[in-house]
Amino acid sequence: MGNQRDVYTVDEALMSLGFGKFQFFVLLYSGIGYAAEAMEIMILSFIGSPIQSEWKLSPQQESFISSVVFAGMLLGQYSWGVISDNYGRRKGFVFTALVTSGAGFLSAFSPNYITFIILRFLVGIGLGGGPVLFSWFLEFVPATNRGIWMTIFSFCWSLGTILEASLAWVVMPNLGWRWLLALSSVPVLLLLLFYGFTPESPRYLCTKGRTADAMLVLENMARMNSMELPSGALISDFKGEFDGDQNFPETSHLITVQNDQTDIDQDMESKTGFISTLCNLLSPKLVRSTLLLWIGFFGNIFAYYGIVLLTSALSDGKMTCSSPKLHFNPSEDINLYKDVFITSFAELPGLILLAVMVDRFGRKLSVVTMLLAAFVFLIPLAFPQTEGFTTALLFCTRLCITASSTGLCIYAPEIYPTSLRSSGYGTASAVGRIGGIISPLVAVALVDDCHQTEAILLFEIVISVSAIAVAFFPIETKGRSLDDSLESLIS
Repeated sequence: MGNQRDVYTVDEALMSLGFGKFQFFVLLYSGIGYAAEAMEIMILSFIGSPIQSEWKLSPQQESFISSVVFAGMLLGQYSWGVISDNYGRRKGFVFTALVTSGAGFLSAFSPNYITFIILRFLVGIGLGGGPVLFSWFLEFVPATNRGIWMTIFSFCWSLGTILEASLAWVVMPNLGWRWLLALSSVPVLLLLLFYGFTPESPRYLCTKGRTADAMLVLENMARMNSMELPSGALISDFKGEFDGDQNFPETSHLITVQNDQTDIDQDMESKTGFISTLCNLLSPKLVRSTLLLWIGFFGNIFAYYGIVLLTSALSDGKMTCSSPKLHFNPSEDINLYKDVFITSFAELPGLILLAVMVDRFGRKLSVVTMLLAAFVFLIPLAFPQTEGFTTALLFCTRLCITASSTGLCIYAPEIYPTSLRSSGYGTASAVGRIGGIISPLVAVALVDDCHQTEAILLFEIVISVSAIAVAFFPIETKGRSLDDSLESLIS
């Protein structure tokens, strides 16, 4: 009977080791990747008009520049999630970094519209690896303060949007959109330079039967954090118990080691394809959470990118509504850079507010509250307002929608087991990208066609449906330990 107490899980190890130097390194690395993703998305707020002017594009062709990136992300987020769940978080994000940086840099040299669209689609596929970084960092964070640290991680996205707005303000009037694309691809290269120093997730390693490798990561974490691991053997609830009778000295750190053939068999069994992964996500234990999460992500991403692009449309709309802008003049569009820069700063207080709420009131209540607040701030924008009041309302709306979107990003990987975590989160994000594809083609296009009231009404409907879906989430994950397998989930 006493043997059962001589074991510990990854969750218990993380609780003992705390959040220290090791996690700060993981936070820095994954945070750079998350900021780089934000920069590539924020580019869409600045490059549409100059490209339209240079290549004489129609409004629909300009809108397609944004939509094709989201279409690539739709494909990439599901694909990279399945790949990282099968072959590791590290392999997942290194390939996404290669695709994003390569295609992003080459798109600066695009000779024509078709080439540019193809390369930006590839950038979108690379950006689909964002949930892999999110899941990787999550699996190193102790459960007790996971919400706060995941919110801090999300600050990196906001910093990326602010950096891109600042970069555009400086680069666009002087050097043009090609230089902006080239410079914005540089941060992703940092992921490749320091890739050799990144550890694999010990939780992922346990699910693949590589307990010895997971133990090495945890021992390295213990040394860097100047802490000690619990006494006993590392196990995973992926298996749930030891095979056969084993006696472990109480004072020693032991590793559960299986023979090579068992490791290979378990690894082969745990590799799941695209169809089987989707079936697992829609299994009886997960179907309600998955479907409601998809609705929540669709609404939040539709609203988030809609608000980002709406800032450009409303800043530009006073000149373009009555008559199309035929020539792009950076010096005349200084208000665009100013408004996007100001509203980008709204993400910082939004994340601070979420950090205060998420571990105190829970994920569900925090997200619903922020969505309702965004609904209220959008109401006056259904009618034309002064420039200053419009910017203030967009600032407050983006504050709220950033907080709600980040709350969902924290909740999503927490409800899925390790064996499905990146796939589940990636699939939800992929469904959300459908909202990102539709948003510039429908909502923002309505503003450009002088239908501002209809555009805001559409946002309000989508936000309302999203809030209802979040309110019906089946579980609250605040302070809850992460599961490793589908079988270990509480029904």
